[in-house]
Amino acid sequence: MRASMILKELLSSGETVVMPDAFDPLSARIIERMGFKAVQCSGFSIAAAQVMAEPALSRDCNVAITAAIVQAISIPVMADGEDGFGDEHAIPETIRAYIKAGVAGINIEDQVLGAPGGKQLVPMDVAVGTLYAARKAAADAGVPDLIINARTDALMANPTPEEGLAGAIVRTNAYLQAGADLAFIIGVSDLEQVRLLVREIHGPISIAAGMPNNMGLSVAQLREAGVARVSLPSLLLFSALQAMQRSLESVQRTGGFEEIVAGEWTCGMGDIMRLLAPT
Repeated sequence: MRASMILKELLSSGETVVMPDAFDPLSARIIERMGFKAVQCSGFSIAAAQVMAEPALSRDCNVAITAAIVQAISIPVMADGEDGFGDEHAIPETIRAYIKAGVAGINIEDQVLGAPGGKQLVPMDVAVGTLYAARKAAADAGVPDLIINARTDALMANPTPEEGLAGAIVRTNAYLQAGADLAFIIGVSDLEQVRLLVREIHGPISIAAGMPNNMGLSVAQLREAGVARVSLPSLLLFSALQAMQRSLESVQRTGGFEEIVAGEWTCGMGDIMRLLAPT
């Protein structure tokens, strides 16, 4: 069964699918070994791990790292296709590249990447056209069930939360009609916003959790509210950075490794070798 079909079954199961975001093959393998059933790629985390600003992450670089993640694990992977890396005319090439990489799905967003002066959205008709083109390109490439996760930044691009929520609802309903499988609303900060979106959006919704603005919003609450998919875009990257910094600070402070060996979070050589072994 194709990875896209497996992911489609997971999303249709009625159970919330939690998809931690990987930034390299090793982080993806940890996600798989921990029992999660699918992996999301995070363009932000991939770019940060390459010491790049997000808009500087080219399609070729993104696709190459995504392909390496796919090869490292046996569970479905959803790519971060950013804004599609161009208008609707560039989308077919983008979709073909990610399908060749072996992904089960792809995020496509409606923000203008790198726009000066804060978040800006592409016109809705342009975003809709991009999604129509993406769906057609997937079908033409022989993967009609490729999962398209249509992201809107409307909540963060509008001057008030009320306007942002209204804009997100209008946009994501249009995106679902254009062929998207999921409505992904970024910037959600509380449970009341989630409940409104679940009520007003005519299809399954996706929420990013574990973000600086919504650490108090638990996976359990999102599951209870009826969210279809929960991603964790920066959790692993920030956790890895914190652990590395903590270890190096300990060595600087103590001149030894006693604190690291005594720490409950210590990863032994055997653990590392098991992660590196073929799946």
